[in-house]
Amino acid sequence: MALLEIVLIMLVVAVVLGRFSDALRVPYPVLLVIAGMLLAFVPGLPQMELDPTLVLALFLPPLLFASAYYTSWREFRMYLRPILMLAIGLVTATTLGVGVAFKFLVPEVPWAAAFLLGAIVSPPDAVASAAIMEKLKLPKRIVAILEGESLVNDATGLVLYKFALAATLTGAFSFWEAAGTFAIYAVGGTALGYGIGLACVAIMKRLDETLLQIVFSFVVPYVAFLIGEHIHVSGVLAVVAAGLVLGWHAPEFFSPEARVQGHMVWNAVVFALNALVVVLIGLELDGILERLSAYSLPQLLGWSVAISAVAILIRLAWVFPNAYWPFLFARVRETETKPHPAWGTIVAWSGMRGVVSLAAAQSIPHSMAQGEPFTARDMIVLLSFEVIFATLVMQGTTMGPLLRALK
Repeated sequence: MALLEIVLIMLVVAVVLGRFSDALRVPYPVLLVIAGMLLAFVPGLPQMELDPTLVLALFLPPLLFASAYYTSWREFRMYLRPILMLAIGLVTATTLGVGVAFKFLVPEVPWAAAFLLGAIVSPPDAVASAAIMEKLKLPKRIVAILEGESLVNDATGLVLYKFALAATLTGAFSFWEAAGTFAIYAVGGTALGYGIGLACVAIMKRLDETLLQIVFSFVVPYVAFLIGEHIHVSGVLAVVAAGLVLGWHAPEFFSPEARVQGHMVWNAVVFALNALVVVLIGLELDGILERLSAYSLPQLLGWSVAISAVAILIRLAWVFPNAYWPFLFARVRETETKPHPAWGTIVAWSGMRGVVSLAAAQSIPHSMAQGEPFTARDMIVLLSFEVIFATLVMQGTTMGPLLRALK
């Protein structure tokens, strides 16, 4: 069966799953990831091996841009402290914790490759969280914090992913050199995205037709990402910064009707990209399981459960103390309201991973810098998918009952 036919069939399946997700009371990302897993067991399907660089450049820019564009800048600034504690502190802690757990479970895996898995599964997914929570009545503060977290944590996780991948491929790592490079990489990417965003705002104001504005909005994330990667700064942060700038200035060039139309088009594209990424990982899983035949199925399942549990427990352990220790300072007590424990429970249980982690896992090269096979790749991709599956199914399907229990 040709790849095009499989993609078309899976898009139709995705539409059907989206249609019946409400009736089944199961969020559509959960159904998508289950469908992707089942693809691995369908006989006769081709095994895919796409160019990893193409996967990263094709899927990530529009997904990150959409998340940034529709973020409320006012609320983002209002809750900046808890957002950064989750999006930077928690992502870093998860990268380290999952990396250590992976190295403990599979000692033959290099440290850099272990932290590579940690970076991939560290950021919760904006699309998955939004799809699961859009019909749940949550306090505005929680929604703002989770949306802000999902914007920054993808950038943090993907920047850590870049460094871990480089260390894995070259076998060399210097903390101080990496710290200096990280600063240049992050600041340069943010500045680039800000400049591209302002330039695109000026162009948008000169495009009179809504259709041209919407089409041009799809060009922006790819331009920001590709230029950033070409000049060796963070293309991810460039996309996020450009999306924030355009979202902030959107009322200046988009009419209310045009904004509604653009929102509908972007929602459709994000939905389709989610479905396509899941299709690709499903087609790849069959070959991965064959190449990992040296390990028993109980062994692989045990590692998957352990890594998923570590990722979930780190978030639970991080959220509660970091929600309350800032209130030891009088300035915080005077300006902020101490969060209710139920709010912390919801935030701690909102760690669903999704399409960004899938795309990052699929973008791992198949060979090392010297040309030898990247032996840990299959294990990392499989465990990444299992973490996504576990968090989406377990946390995504229990969020509604949890909210009802918390009243």
